[in-house]
Amino acid sequence: MTTPNKRIVSGMRPTGPLHLGHYFGVLVNWIKLQEQYECYFFVADWHAMTSEYADPRRIKGFVPGLVLDWVAAGLDPEKCVIFQQSQIKEHAELHLILSMLTPLSWLERNPTFKEMSQELSGQKDLATYGFLGYPVLMASDILMYRPFAVPVGQDQLPHMELTREIARRFNHLNGDFFPEPEALLTPDAKLPGLDGRKMSKSYGNGISLGEPMSEILPKVKTMFTDKNRLRKSDPGDPEVCNLFPYHKLMTGAEKCAEIREGCVKAAFGCVDCKKVLLESMERFLAPIHERRAALEKDPERLRALLEDGNARAREKAAASMREIRNLLNFQFD
Repeated sequence: MTTPNKRIVSGMRPTGPLHLGHYFGVLVNWIKLQEQYECYFFVADWHAMTSEYADPRRIKGFVPGLVLDWVAAGLDPEKCVIFQQSQIKEHAELHLILSMLTPLSWLERNPTFKEMSQELSGQKDLATYGFLGYPVLMASDILMYRPFAVPVGQDQLPHMELTREIARRFNHLNGDFFPEPEALLTPDAKLPGLDGRKMSKSYGNGISLGEPMSEILPKVKTMFTDKNRLRKSDPGDPEVCNLFPYHKLMTGAEKCAEIREGCVKAAFGCVDCKKVLLESMERFLAPIHERRAALEKDPERLRALLEDGNARAREKAAASMREIRNLLNFQFD
């Protein structure tokens, strides 16, 4: 049963198929939250334009794919509101209003702005207002629905504090309206990529949620393991092996303990370990693939659930904007 008057908002940029890292890092938490709170989950297509503004055509195609991944993974449109950011024009209006009162210095000190500017230097021109000001758009996405909390990872805490600062400034100037949303820290469950680096679409080192087992099999077979274990007779260390984080998330605790002991005592080889992981992965992905196949056969259902979510979000956003316009003396009807 959901907790009354406890609303949560979160979103994700549509940049391509989701992988296991997205599932364990974000979606598994969202799926739990939808059982406890009134949840609004949005496809952040305007946010995707901050770095893809030169060629935004791909974004439209990624939107239904992202919703498909969400619902296949377990988000239930009967238990949460799934919507597309760009279809709720009130977000843009609130972004404009909040940009008028947000000091430039607040945006320039944003650590993500500095990090991404350096990381993508020479690849993309990010010297745009959209990139500098995207935290204001993010604050608008959140504050529009006046949630009590936002599920975030540790690295997103600076963004949440900026959202709270913007809310405080608006309230100071216009009267108490926005609650200051709490950061609901997401449990840390990061998966390494198949090559040991961070799992990333740009590295091509992940396993997508919609990937068939026939394509996953050769990927798992070539996964990095403990580099110091050259032969089966060499003792291994599960804590430095690339496979074990996957086992901890998808293989039962009893079997994990057996694998750990067998690895340390050199009684269980890496090939055997990969076979068990493939079995675990197939069991884990089976219901996701089943839901995905049903949705792919009925694309009208996917379109309808997104339209319904858009309508529900639009109603809530319109009500918020009427109150905000009244506060600002811009409501004339």
